[in-house]
Amino acid sequence: MDDKFDCIIVGGGIAGLSAALTLAKANMRFLLIERGEFSGAKNVSGGVLWGNDLNRLVPNYWEEEDAGFERFIKHRRLTFADHESSFSLDFKSAHYEKPPYAGLVVLRSKFDNWLAGKVEEAIAASDFPEESFIATNILVEEVIKENGKVVGIRAGEEQFFADCVIIAEGVNNLLTRQIGLQDDYVPADYMATGIKEVIRFDQKVLEDRFQLKELGGMSNEFVGASITNGIEGGGFLYTNRDSVSIGLVLSIKDMREKLKKSGKSIYDVLNDFKKHPVVAEMIEGGEIVEYSAHVVSMGDMRVMPKEIYADGVMLTGEAANLLMNSGKAIQGMDYAMHSGILAAETVVEAKKAGDFSANTMKNYRAKLENSYVLKDLKNLQGAVHLLHDKTLMNDVPNLVCDFAKQFFTIKNEPTEPTRKLLSRSINKHSSYMDLLKIGLKGAKAL
Repeated sequence: MDDKFDCIIVGGGIAGLSAALTLAKANMRFLLIERGEFSGAKNVSGGVLWGNDLNRLVPNYWEEEDAGFERFIKHRRLTFADHESSFSLDFKSAHYEKPPYAGLVVLRSKFDNWLAGKVEEAIAASDFPEESFIATNILVEEVIKENGKVVGIRAGEEQFFADCVIIAEGVNNLLTRQIGLQDDYVPADYMATGIKEVIRFDQKVLEDRFQLKELGGMSNEFVGASITNGIEGGGFLYTNRDSVSIGLVLSIKDMREKLKKSGKSIYDVLNDFKKHPVVAEMIEGGEIVEYSAHVVSMGDMRVMPKEIYADGVMLTGEAANLLMNSGKAIQGMDYAMHSGILAAETVVEAKKAGDFSANTMKNYRAKLENSYVLKDLKNLQGAVHLLHDKTLMNDVPNLVCDFAKQFFTIKNEPTEPTRKLLSRSINKHSSYMDLLKIGLKGAKAL
């Protein structure tokens, strides 16, 4: 065996594993290095994997007895909340039941480990079953460069060499900074903290409470200052097999300022969210089995690296800050999977051409530009910024809930015209001018 791999992948999350599975199927010799004890060991987060790329990697995955996911999304809900009420946009459809599913609720520790198993199966079926590896519990400390080109990595005293390196190290992109593709300091304005708990229930209790059938599941996003203690951000709840993932995504900059004034901790904010009258009913009687917090990108393209490729190297997933919350959905895992696939396809093309220079690596950029990933990130930047507008976060949820309280309350007295109820709520919580401004912003953004 040649002591040089076709590719080294740093990171065994969704981006790295998707790249590895693509390379294995293409008979490439590669080394995937994961810092955790196994793929998924340190990926305690969970959420929704959108799109059909998983079926591309693992055809008919849903036919497996245990395919690594918790439930498929059948029910979507967006909730506006004030301090005591909520008003939801609710959509449920049987069309979601047809595989390949449009959205999968996953727990990363379980899903990543399952996907790593699929990589091992693909390696065993390839032409190089003893020359490609997944190596875990190893920390990559340095990316090795020669004459300006990335040629390998160093882990402790060991050095490994390859024609190219795919960096899939996640949002704490130390290696990306080391090779000069990311500034040393990323402003907190563009970053957020995700804080989450997994709360377990008896499965029948969970399914009865959320009206779930078989493997159908629900995703619920929450908007409103009462949800976040006035901190810029929002809440979420996703149903797993016998648990829910519930938490908040909060702007780091705003959180620092607000928590300093209030004297609260981020965990206090999460507890207040869980005590909200609407949320408390959802999680009553559950047992907390997991708690985690991690940094995430807010989807602002200004935080992306200077470039996502260079001589002998490509960046994938959150290492390239490929994540977006447009209000429609939080997308990160699907971006990671798609970017991993495209990076691996670029490796295959470079191998055929015998050229791993930036001249070939730039094809990865072109692939991403032509994919939904960068097209959506560019086209929906207005929506990303709109979500952080104070009118949308503070005034609109209060206004909507106040109007709903009046509209749905039946009294033994003459009913006022709906337009009068709406006008009263607007004047109480906002103004026609502010709503016109946010409406125009929304029209431009979407």
